[in-house]
Amino acid sequence: MGLCLFKNQQENDESDHFAAFDGSNVSLITTRESWDQKLSEASRDGKIVVANFSALWCSPCRTIGPYYRELSETYPSLMFLVVDVDELTDFSNSWDVKATPTFFFLKDGQQFDKLVGANKPELQNKIIAASDLAARLQN
Repeated sequence: MGLCLFKNQQENDESDHFAAFDGSNVSLITTRESWDQKLSEASRDGKIVVANFSALWCSPCRTIGPYYRELSETYPSLMFLVVDVDELTDFSNSWDVKATPTFFFLKDGQQFDKLVGANKPELQNKIIAASDLAARLQN
């Protein structure tokens, strides 16, 4: 399992890992307003949110990014977000993000689960559990 200690650092990296989410079921969050809008949308639609707090300079984040995108396409009943911790440093700190990637699982804006680090099997297990919960809530 990989993780990067949270720090406000930007490196110029030609492979912008956030661009990998363009055109996918993952929404990039770069403002507090877009976060609030997506959480409001999720609550209205009864969706569970998976929020990936990530950074360009974080190697484990870049490694798990394509897998996160793949999971978003496999589980369209969930809402997948990625938060750039460098764009939203204060906001990330308010969520007590100390390492990247950190994944939060939210229902009606409230956290019910969390995963720190790029652990693919554990991320998949938590997403399956969230998808099962979403299905039970819909019925």
